[in-house]
Amino acid sequence: MSLTEHPPPSPGPGPQADGDGDAAAEQLRERISADSLTTRRDYLRIVVTVSGGLAVGGIGVAAGILHRHGDSETLPEPRLVTDQLAPGRSAAFRFPGDEDRALAVRLTDGSLVGYSAVCTHLACAVLWREDRGADGELYCPCHEGVFDARTGEVTAGPPPRPLPRIFLTERADGSVWAIATARSGESAREALCRQFGDSRPAVTRQLECPGANGGATTERGRT
Repeated sequence: MSLTEHPPPSPGPGPQADGDGDAAAEQLRERISADSLTTRRDYLRIVVTVSGGLAVGGIGVAAGILHRHGDSETLPEPRLVTDQLAPGRSAAFRFPGDEDRALAVRLTDGSLVGYSAVCTHLACAVLWREDRGADGELYCPCHEGVFDARTGEVTAGPPPRPLPRIFLTERADGSVWAIATARSGESAREALCRQFGDSRPAVTRQLECPGANGGATTERGRT
């Protein structure tokens, strides 16, 4: 047999074999179609679920239903952020709770700032981009939200409020500690007065918190 010749057809009942082949091919096509439909349905269900979750999360954050940084009325326990933080560097940590994402940044001039790392739009993670401007920027990649690294204020995108602030302190050994929080848009004095309360009377008097001096204010008013 030459290479150009075709082999003879296989013996068999011809028409019956063709019929079985057609039936098998049709069954295979139906199975593939069913699998493809299931895949599309599953995908659409996932998309709807995720979209619904984002919408509910956004409504919850906007309405104050979900937990935010600074909601606690009590002073949190101080927490170590990092042993050292050089200028132009950042450190991610958790504060005041183990589920509260936060970010500490040492600006190029040495200033130390801390914020919640949860975007005020739809609660996505906030990152620090050091190569954007003199101070860098805090950036939410989900919807292009941008916050000022020095103040936490919104500078671009859909976030409706500034980032809640985390108050940091640096000890003599260079370690950085988180000590208190502020609600979004709350002043440092208001936040510290609210959380220190009666537990740190010397601090509240220094801050001139409402009611910090008790009867002393009345006595001065009488003299």
